[in-house]
Amino acid sequence: MNNSLQSKSRRKFVAKLATGAAAGFTSIYAFQNQVAGATVKNNVKASADAESWFKKAKGSHRIVYDASEPHGGMPIIWSWVFYLTNNETGVTDNDMTAMVVLRHNAIPFALEDRLWEKYNLGELFKITDNNTKKPAIRNPYYTPQPGDFPAPGIEGIQKMQSRGAMFCVCNMALKVYSGMAASAANLNAEEVYQDWLSGVFKDIQIVPSGVWAIARAQQHKFAYCYAGG
Repeated sequence: MNNSLQSKSRRKFVAKLATGAAAGFTSIYAFQNQVAGATVKNNVKASADAESWFKKAKGSHRIVYDASEPHGGMPIIWSWVFYLTNNETGVTDNDMTAMVVLRHNAIPFALEDRLWEKYNLGELFKITDNNTKKPAIRNPYYTPQPGDFPAPGIEGIQKMQSRGAMFCVCNMALKVYSGMAASAANLNAEEVYQDWLSGVFKDIQIVPSGVWAIARAQQHKFAYCYAGG
């Protein structure tokens, strides 16, 4: 397919997606009702895996960031700040854990670049590439490029994970938003959902829902922080 046809196809997809999204929460709840059985089944396994995942938390200093919106990458920046300032006050990486719960409109940060380009996630979730000033067609914060963050030296998701930070993504949001994307573009909802699942970075845990993870984190002695600006 040449560039002109690709561009036309992409615009058509985004237009359909915008039309579908305009239905708002009514559409979301209608879609949830359609897939409720499958979601419950998927959540059983996700719950078992996620319960074990919480055992990776370490240290006496623990914080969970509630990332419900992209906020210009602030959910990742705050986890970096937590490690930076704790190090400055004498706490080692082994004595702390920052957890970031990617839910609602922040779920694209858990997804591979190919999905950003294929489904125009930057446009769908209103995430701008700081270098091009256009809707992002790649994940800017997993392995950031120069200019992705507002200041040099800020570490992305992959680097933060190597220090012990934990990232998870909401399965409910993946199911609902992939379904809305599929409906708007006349695609098969289950196929798009499976595509999104396959595009979650392997070191990011899928959890039944973001609010489920936040509640579990507090049971594991994580302090709560909203990851806004």
